[in-house]
Amino acid sequence: MSKYSPWLALAALAILALSCFMPWTWYADLQAHFTGFHSERNIYGKPGKFLLVMGTVTALAAWLPRVWAKRAALFASAVNAAYAVKTYIVFSGCYLGSCPEQKPGLFLMLLSVAVLLWASLFPKGPKGNASPTTEESGSNP
Repeated sequence: MSKYSPWLALAALAILALSCFMPWTWYADLQAHFTGFHSERNIYGKPGKFLLVMGTVTALAAWLPRVWAKRAALFASAVNAAYAVKTYIVFSGCYLGSCPEQKPGLFLMLLSVAVLLWASLFPKGPKGNASPTTEESGSNP
């Protein structure tokens, strides 16, 4: 699995970008679709911006062969997943007796963020300690 995680992260980022432009919800009382970049009078903000920035950090860090990059990817994807769940709750929640119709873009956003989190949990990298210590190599100083 870890062999494919950078590619998986890149694919999930592309799907996340696509889902941010797709309709997330339909509000019948307003006769409007809300997306990751559009809501009525910008009430819900533009969560697509934050989701894409954190997703990009995760995907780029997945390609770097450094331990700190793997940790940064895990942190960024965990924050992104929490923000995606919060965004789902805000966009799909009912208000004043009116419930929005949830569209596939909202679920695709959640799925792609979950795949980004999964890819950051299993990073590609060296197993164990890459450089042997002096005791293991058998050389005496």
